[in-house]
Amino acid sequence: MADRAYAEAADRALAQEDVPELATALLKAAIAYSGHWQDNKEAARLVADVNARPAGFRQRLVDELGRTLASLAQESGARVNALGLAAAVGRDLPWGEALHAARREKLDEIGRMSETGYHGWVPELVLAELAAGRPVEPAVVAALRRSALSAYGYKPVIAIAARLTEPVLNVGEAWADRALADGERWHALLAHAATATAARPTARWEKTGRALAEEAGEDEVRERLLGWLRLVGAPRTLPLGEERFGPNPNDTYDPYNANALRGLAWLLSFLPPHPETARVLGSLVETSLRKVAGLGPRGPKVANAGVTALSLIDSEAALAELARLATRVTFKGTLKVLDAALEARAVALGLGREEIEELAVPAYGLTGVGRAEHPLGETTAVVEVRGPRAVLSWRSAAGKAVKSVPAAVRRDHPEELKELKAAVKDIDKMLGAQAERLDRQFLARRTWAYGKWRERYVDHPLVGTLARRLLWVVDGTAVGFADGELRTLDDTPVTGAGAVTGDAEVTLWHPIDREPAEAAAWRDWIERHGITQPFKQAHREVYPLTDAELRTATYSNRFAAHHLRQHQFHSLAAVRGWHNKLRLAVDDSLPPAVRELPQWGLRAEYWIEGDGGDDYGHVTDSGSFLRLRTDQVRFYPIGAPGNRAHACGGAYTMHLHDGADPVDPVPLAEVPALVLSEVLRDVDLFVGVASVGNDPTWQDGGPEGRYRDYWTSYGFGELSRTAETRRVLLERLVPRLAIAGRCRIEGRFLHVRGELRAYRIHLGSGNVLMDPGDQYLCIVPAGRSASGPETGYLPFEGDRTLALILSKAMMLAADTRITDPTITRQILRERA
Repeated sequence: MADRAYAEAADRALAQEDVPELATALLKAAIAYSGHWQDNKEAARLVADVNARPAGFRQRLVDELGRTLASLAQESGARVNALGLAAAVGRDLPWGEALHAARREKLDEIGRMSETGYHGWVPELVLAELAAGRPVEPAVVAALRRSALSAYGYKPVIAIAARLTEPVLNVGEAWADRALADGERWHALLAHAATATAARPTARWEKTGRALAEEAGEDEVRERLLGWLRLVGAPRTLPLGEERFGPNPNDTYDPYNANALRGLAWLLSFLPPHPETARVLGSLVETSLRKVAGLGPRGPKVANAGVTALSLIDSEAALAELARLATRVTFKGTLKVLDAALEARAVALGLGREEIEELAVPAYGLTGVGRAEHPLGETTAVVEVRGPRAVLSWRSAAGKAVKSVPAAVRRDHPEELKELKAAVKDIDKMLGAQAERLDRQFLARRTWAYGKWRERYVDHPLVGTLARRLLWVVDGTAVGFADGELRTLDDTPVTGAGAVTGDAEVTLWHPIDREPAEAAAWRDWIERHGITQPFKQAHREVYPLTDAELRTATYSNRFAAHHLRQHQFHSLAAVRGWHNKLRLAVDDSLPPAVRELPQWGLRAEYWIEGDGGDDYGHVTDSGSFLRLRTDQVRFYPIGAPGNRAHACGGAYTMHLHDGADPVDPVPLAEVPALVLSEVLRDVDLFVGVASVGNDPTWQDGGPEGRYRDYWTSYGFGELSRTAETRRVLLERLVPRLAIAGRCRIEGRFLHVRGELRAYRIHLGSGNVLMDPGDQYLCIVPAGRSASGPETGYLPFEGDRTLALILSKAMMLAADTRITDPTITRQILRERA
């Protein structure tokens, strides 16, 4: 074998003390051994034989290697072998300048690596540094530690990493750099935090942590820890070279520091409760669950630690943060920890899970529904909920509005100002979370006693701002809140003395339960009172069975044959309570997207498959499909065996175990109307948001033009139920607009007459055609569109396409004032 021949040549040269020949033979052997002088028996034996020779002989060999290295081109792969060999046989010897420069260069290279990989020269160079009595640079230490934690850890690197105890954290992350810069007095606490390798703190770990915190001073510990954790997720201070395959290491947590983050979260839970602690831990959870391409959530273990810490803190703020996160988190592992924490709190208080979530919503200092006033010297701070967000404003002693924070408040009340600003941010977060929770109540089969409902909903300082914009059924009577009272459809108050008893039943109103005329009347009522609902309720789409679904009996094809952006669909499905797995271009079978409905004993399935086959132009670097194809919607009993299909496409079949019998799908006619309607509404939302037909830049059909026909049919075709709802609403809204004289609704389009052209905006996709000739006008939204002052009053929040259509209509009606050259060129070129 070649390596044996090289070893024999080296042995001969060593016996003859022929240094040039020995250097040549060892360098050739290095190629055969891939530069691994420690974990290859023959290589290790050769190095040991050389190292047994006197220092003078070895110095001559090192000098010869230095001359060889200097003669090699910079890009030569032999340079690193010469360098590694010199380190293996001359760790304790002086090096020439060429070797010194090359070693410094390679050590710098190590410090920029995410992981060092299976490189034999890495441990040799580091051992040489240690043998020479020089400290290993912190960036190099960090790379070695990350490599030691790798699933494919290299044993020589693992052994070296275990010897490196300084610095206590890996450098390169903003929070860790700050913690290290805060001084050695915190190193013991940080070192203890770094030992947090379990799922929960043990009694022994907690005892040590409490002692360290008490010794350092609990208030100062809290201040330091919160300061560090606020920096988590900031850009790396020492960028790493991107991996060719896999996630970008600059977007992930340093795995060595991740344990310390987990420990810091736990340490916070041992300190006296503080509102800022709950805020920072909640932010840590969300930051840790942000998706990284090719990886998924950035740091699930850190997120779980944040939830665990919140569950250990006995405070209203911590419970509120748990309840808020429960409505926002979609990652299954962390959601499981959240559910367990809330269930445990519910059991401890003798309450149901739903009640815990209701009681967990704090007032955030609001003294009335959606409003609070805080005197600060001669100025009054006013916190007020306006629609989906909170606003902080100021009034002078004379009651006049002040545009900005008065200088006296900044000077004399800095802590109160800081807390007010934090409360506004907390309210904004909680409003969104509570709106999502309320939207999910339609399928929760939830009822309330009137007295508790008033306390927890209509009269609650924060939830009341949402509940008072919704419709309810009280003791069988549909009501809404207007002019300070609960009122019926004819505006009769229902809350007078003795009008409603405290135990009267309250439920959330849904149009599927009402006659069409009543639902239409409530839409009029909402608009007449100028109410903007936090989500579609009065205008909510309903999905009764179609003739086609009666014929298919057990499945709906209503939302089949669509092409969806997979990652957008995946995120949206999670928000709506569906469980889904990303389709990868691999030989694997997966279940459909599933929403479990335990209150109804049912499981809904949306059948999907990867779109692109083995064409790698249609997958991400991590192998997941960019797009999906959609198929049937079905319902099964909740305990039925699951269906599975190949990720790349193919028929779904029931996955049976231990001789179990297959279970038939539930006939659609037997699915409760509310359940069918809400599930199909979810699926309509998935298609409406994630369809490639919504992308205004895909008029050419996208990659290779393969979606041209679909894009055209979706972008300008028949309206979905959601789009029909939008059309009916626009028929009412458009006459109220300043541009009403230039607009009309006809069929599937909003027609807009500009000065230069006439335009048609599709009510489903928001895509635009120009007359004459049906010429497509590409308008790419600048960012997330939302209804603003330019669109006027809307009766509900959340329909981005509706706001987009209105914005486009107003812009195109004044087309001579458009300044965007990408739009004006299309209008003028096609017109010419």
